[in-house]
Amino acid sequence: MTSKPKLGQNFLADPAAAYAIVQALGDISAGTVLEIGPGKGAITSLLAARAGHLVAVDLDASLAARLTSEYAMDDRVEVLHHDILTLDMAGLLPNTGGKLAVVGNLPYYITSPILLHLFEHANVIDRAVIMVQREVADRIAAAPGTRDYGLLTATTQLFARVENLFTLPPSAFSPPPEVYSTVLRLTFASRLADLGIDRLGFIKFLKESFAQKRKTLANNLRFAGHGPENVAAAFRRTGISSTIRAEALPLEEAARLYRDLQDSEQSAQ
Repeated sequence: MTSKPKLGQNFLADPAAAYAIVQALGDISAGTVLEIGPGKGAITSLLAARAGHLVAVDLDASLAARLTSEYAMDDRVEVLHHDILTLDMAGLLPNTGGKLAVVGNLPYYITSPILLHLFEHANVIDRAVIMVQREVADRIAAAPGTRDYGLLTATTQLFARVENLFTLPPSAFSPPPEVYSTVLRLTFASRLADLGIDRLGFIKFLKESFAQKRKTLANNLRFAGHGPENVAAAFRRTGISSTIRAEALPLEEAARLYRDLQDSEQSAQ
């Protein structure tokens, strides 16, 4: 079966790497595992032998059909031909509750949309072991004040603790991609409550903050429609420099500025 570049398919062909990825999930014997993009099943076979219940979701109809046939006799394995970006993950869990463990080799061209979709379902996900392009992994795990810190970083770290596990060369895949791939473990632990923020409003604020990385945070907020006087006052009250850029601001400080700006705008209405 040939790969289909339009789907970003580079299949994992390193058995040791597949084993390490599954091991990084920890004990899955009593839980539900969601595999994103199982492809030819290099990781699927290991998960099927260990998971209490496995749901493998693939956008490629032929690959989904192949796995459906392979696991037709295993009632613990469910294969879905579905777009992961429209999947209701809460519906995958049994009525008894619990949370999902997620694993997947994320297609390079939709890594960010998939991650954002996972964060929308953060309340039903316990942990995720994902493989992404190395440069994207560097951005996800970046610290404030570094060049790689951006919207994806802040959003990810708002919902999960990030661990960089290992990096794989192109030769670990078939066909080999032109980039290295890094495996990350995300332990979901939302910070919304301890930061005193609402999800939708703060994510909108982050998008506004990082809209143009060359501009200061204050300029980006004014450009997004926040009143110049409100913006200036929020920076004064919080003690945050009005010349700072979004990538230099830790989540705690960003949340403090957001709360202040939101309060002043609501009181003015």
